Parts: sequence; structure tokens; C-alpha cells
Amino acid sequence: MEPAPRKIIHIDMDAFYAAVEQRDHPQYRHKPIIVGGKPDSRGVVATCSYEARQFGVRSAMPSAHAYRLCPQAIFVKPRFDVYREASEIIRGIFARYCERFEPLSLDEAYLDVSDSELYQGSATLLAKQIKQEIRRQTQLVASAGISYNKFLAKIASDLGKPDGLYLITPEQGPSFVENLAIGKFHGIGRATEQKMYDLGIVTGKDLKQLPLAELQRHFGKAGQHYYNIARGIDPRQINANRARKSVGIETTFDHDIADLTTILRYLQDLLEKALVRLAEKQMTAYTLTVKIKYQNFVQITRGRTLAEPISDSPTTRLLLSELLKNTGIGTTKVRLLGVTLSGLENGDNRLRQYRQMDLFDLR
Repeated sequence: MEPAPRKIIHIDMDAFYAAVEQRDHPQYRHKPIIVGGKPDSRGVVATCSYEARQFGVRSAMPSAHAYRLCPQAIFVKPRFDVYREASEIIRGIFARYCERFEPLSLDEAYLDVSDSELYQGSATLLAKQIKQEIRRQTQLVASAGISYNKFLAKIASDLGKPDGLYLITPEQGPSFVENLAIGKFHGIGRATEQKMYDLGIVTGKDLKQLPLAELQRHFGKAGQHYYNIARGIDPRQINANRARKSVGIETTFDHDIADLTTILRYLQDLLEKALVRLAEKQMTAYTLTVKIKYQNFVQITRGRTLAEPISDSPTTRLLLSELLKNTGIGTTKVRLLGVTLSGLENGDNRLRQYRQMDLFDLR
């Protein structure tokens, strides 16, 4: 007899930082709000309201570009202490309804309610109750996805946003994935998406046609994961004690680049985005690693561990220049750049707040 399918809920707060600002400042409601760096700085967008998203503004976008897209937007400096306070209330709600939940950041988490007897064992009714309780206690809106594994629960929570509630059953899972565009697959970034397009993979059905050996040949260890999710399979468990080891951001260029100034600018932008993610996870990092992939697909990494937590400062920007020395940069064209922050620790509140304000106040 096969075991009963798991019941996984993915809760994702809708435009979390912007929603908190609109909650606390009535004059911001129903207006395009951008939380992040000032438009005349080198800062980035941490998040934005749905009113701003209608103009094409997105998280991690340079603030200057966001301003060009939506000049009427109101730019707001992040208040991470307030966001953490709201997140702690939300996690307290999770703990009352679920013994095993896995926070991913301040604004999202997986909940395993497979053994819950609440609401006659209905994960959908339980998710609805959690959404209502979040709204009652915080005046904030959450979307929920319910399915039998993490991959599909995450996909489901994106459907019907904002204030979504979507169920993908075990019977629906395989066919749902077959009809899903590759670009909608959680965990498949732009570079992998383009590589799949080059292989003729446009939908989950196309992905399902490739044998495991061929997927592993093209995508290495990730090939097994792609083979599984193409069939609606994701065996990953909920890890209530999830410890993150690193935060990384990378980008693949449409056209190879060689100019040193351009490469440094891209690395600085990647560093800013990585620091935003780190701030959301309430952590600090001590090791900075740069990843370079040349046009001939040769890949190198260069890293340095510092005595003080890494921040977006002149010292760190100088370190990026140092790491590029003796790498071939400037003579060999580059197709991919990446920045990874590791050596992570839970950050001291006072120091973390200082670093975050520095990040979003860049001139």
C-alpha cells in the first residue's frame, strides 16, 4: 500500500515590505511604492507595491531604472526592524497551526501539515485559516499554495496573486507540470532557461521527453532534479532547522563583455543584490567570492575572507578590483559573472541595521 501523499503549504506574503509601508502610512495606499535605494543612487529595489509592478518595476532592479519606468513612484527607505517584527508575528501563527515549518526569508515559508487533523485534515481549509489569521493580526495579505510537494506548492502560491489560494492535487500534478512554461519553473533561472530553449525545451512536457542521462550530461547534478520535477516529483523534506551556507547571485550576458569598468559595475550590482538577500535573512557574511566564466566556458573563482562583516562600502568595492587581478579580465571576454557571500552568521541587530541603511543610501 502506497503512503498517503504529503500535504505541503507554501505561504508567500504579497509585496511584503511595500505592504508594511502602505499599512503604516495611509497616504501610501493605492500608490506605487518602491522600497529600496533612492532613484539618484546606485541602490536597488528591495520590493515594490503592485501599483508599481504595473509599470514593470521588479525586485533587485536598479533604483535609477525603476524611476525611469515609474517616475511618479514614492521611494521609501527600508525599515527592517519593522519587517522583522511582522515576520515574527507571522511565524508565531505558523507555530500554532503547524509543528514543522521551514522559513525561507522574512516573507515566505513552507509548512508540512501532512499529519494535521485540523479542519478534518484539509490542507486547503487550514491554509485559508492561516491567511485569515495573518490578515487579522498584521493587516497584511498572504498568498498560499497547497500541493503534495515543495516544488508544486511554491508554483501554486504564485497563481492568483495577490491574496491567492491555489491547490494542485496529486492527480493534477503531472499534467499541470507538462503544460507549464519552463520560465515558470521555480529554480530555473534565465541562463538555464535559455540553455533549455536551445535544446528545444519550452514546456514541462518537452523537459519530460529527455532521458535522465541526457539531462545530467547537459545540467550535471541538477539533471536529476529536472527529471523529477518534469514528472511532478519533488522528494525534498521540510527542514525546520534549515541553515543556509551561502547567498549567491549570477548573470549570463547576451553578448560576451571584456571592458574592465563594465565588469566591475556588474559585479558591484550583483554584490548589492546579494546583500539585499542577506539582509532579508537577518545574516552577515565574512567571505566574498567572485565567479567568472569566459567565452570559452573556462570558469574560475576568486575569494577573500575578511575580519569584518561584508557591506557595500568603498573597501568592498576595492576588494572586487583586487580579486580581478591576474584573472585574464580585460583580455579574455566574459560570458558569466557571479558573486557569492558565505561564512554566514546571524547578524547583530545594531550592526546589521547600519549596514542595511548604508546599502540603500548609496550616493
